[in-house]
Parts: sequence; C-alpha cells; structure tokens
Amino acid sequence: MSSYSVFARYYDDLTANIDYKKRAEYFHSIIKKHKTTKENILLDLACGTGSISEEMARLGYDVIGVDYSDEMLGIAIEKKFNSSLPIQYLRQDMRNIDMFGTVDITICALDSINHLDNIDDVRSVFSRVSLFAEPDGLFIFDINTVYKHRNILADNTFTYETDDLYCVWENTYNPQNNEIKINLEFFERQENGLYERSTESFSEKAYDCELIESLLSECGFEILEKLGDDTFTPPIDTTQRIVYCARKINQEVK
Repeated sequence: MSSYSVFARYYDDLTANIDYKKRAEYFHSIIKKHKTTKENILLDLACGTGSISEEMARLGYDVIGVDYSDEMLGIAIEKKFNSSLPIQYLRQDMRNIDMFGTVDITICALDSINHLDNIDDVRSVFSRVSLFAEPDGLFIFDINTVYKHRNILADNTFTYETDDLYCVWENTYNPQNNEIKINLEFFERQENGLYERSTESFSEKAYDCELIESLLSECGFEILEKLGDDTFTPPIDTTQRIVYCARKINQEVK
C-alpha cells in the first residue's frame, strides 16, 4: 500500500472535478436513513487531504481523519488550520487502525479499498473497523467495480493539465486478477518556465461483490444497502462504483 508521497502534492488539482460537498451530503443522507443513535463520532478512513473530513465536520459530525501518508495529512492539517474545524487527524495504516475508543460511523471514500494490496488487507481493514465500531455502528464505503477496471480504466492513458501542471496517467490492466497498475508522470512548471518531472506508481484491485460481502459478514457486519454510482438505486451490470452501507451486528445478549 503506497503512501502517495508525490501524488499527494497534486491530489487536489487532479480531483478538482469532484464535488466534495455533494459527496458528503450523499453520505449524510445514507447515515440519516440508517443511524439509530444520536452520537456522531465519525471516522474518515483513508482521509487523504481532508476534503471529505472538512465537509462532514461542517455537517455536524465529530470527525477523526486517518491516513498513512504524511504528505496527505500535511495538506489536510493546513486545511484545518484555515477552516478552524475541530477535526482530529491521525497517521495510521488503515489495516491496523487503533482508536482511543469506539466510533459511531466509519466512511471510506473514493475507492480507497481498491488501493489495498490484496484481499487479506481488505479483511484486515474490515476487521479493525468492526473492532472499533459501536454496536449498530455504520460502515459506509465505496469500491470500483470489476466492470470499471475491465472496461473504463483498462489499458487506457489519461492526461490532466492545469496552469502549472501536466500529468500523464497510464493504466496497465491485468485480467487475471482485475488489477490496474497506474503510472503517473508529473511535469510541474518551475519559476523559470521549465518543467520538472517526477513519477509515482501504485495499483488498484477490483473484487467480486460476493467476496466483499462475504468478508463483511465474516467481520460482523450486515449489509443494509448496496447502491450504484452514488445514487440511491441498486447497482447494475455497468455500474462503475458501488457504495455499501453496513451495520455492526449488535451481539449483546438480551
């Protein structure tokens, strides 16, 4: 699992098309539909540069943001300094999170689960989220689908350009395990008008829904909703992103 040291510097520029306020409101709607308690401690897992954390805090949640990248967290803390929102940031590996107490809601957005190296890592994340979830606590996350990896990302190359940055995003698809290897070439304009080149590589894996759902059950969650492409309708064969809403099963003896 990469810490995205180079990618972090340009992450907000490359995701400028994402409406983080709208995404936060989408998660908020799912939470309101299924939440059974008044507590609002929310863990933003793989929080990156803190864009979702900021918006969830504005919606009234007590947010804890966790990420493995020092560079990503540095940008998140700068945003917190400017916004004065009471967000707590922790540098932790999402496979081994260690909270000070339990949390009511965990979200994990923007295909962060796909960035894990293998299915055992996914199991580790689900298990740790379950360990620190309140009984009946919610776990909401999204994943890129096998369809997206096979048909949309595939062996394609994308380019992104801003006033000071040119980025070439090159994918290599492995149909044997639905893995996309991603190579990013950054060309950043310097004060003298020349460009400085840097490179970063990482991968994403897509998994069959049956496997993800089996792991959720194994780790003590029941699935409340399975939604397609940030809508409130079920996924179809051509869905590119699935959003899961699961609840930690309350195993207290009554």
